Amino acid sequence: MTGFPAGRFGDRAEITDTFGDTVVDVAPADWIELLTAARDELGFAFFDWLTGVDEPPDAFGIVAHVYNPDSRERLLLRTRVPRADPRLPSAVAVYRGADWHERETYEMFGVIFDGHPNLVPLLLPDGFEGHPLRKDFILAARVAKPWPGAKEPGESGHGAPSRRKTLPPGVPADWGPPDA
Repeated sequence: MTGFPAGRFGDRAEITDTFGDTVVDVAPADWIELLTAARDELGFAFFDWLTGVDEPPDAFGIVAHVYNPDSRERLLLRTRVPRADPRLPSAVAVYRGADWHERETYEMFGVIFDGHPNLVPLLLPDGFEGHPLRKDFILAARVAKPWPGAKEPGESGHGAPSRRKTLPPGVPADWGPPDA
């Protein structure tokens, strides 16, 4: 395990070893201090990526992966923000490479990074509504256009018993054609 300064955070950080990598979990209030300590005190100078993880029903996980080029060690840094008010301080002042990743996480999950220099949509077309990587996001295309090939046993015409037709997961019962 990396020589992470566990004493600095005390019981405010949970340090675990997952598949050979060190994982550090902190509260959102300690997020910037954690990133800064990883960079300045431990030599994790390379920012690799940052993303969100939808953890229904109450939170979004934010995960950053950093790398120490001298020791060739990886470190996963994690925090959780409440789903009701998904806000976290921006890491751009610590790692400039976080800029693009925070914009993507904002757009795909709806997590707001306070202090981000340009938190605007990045990938989706203008006027797009919703956050497509949230688990409660409805994939309307699965309702509007039939899925190619056999969907359920018995629908391929090969004689297997037919099951009740169901909508894809997450699609409300009143969506789609009346015979769905």
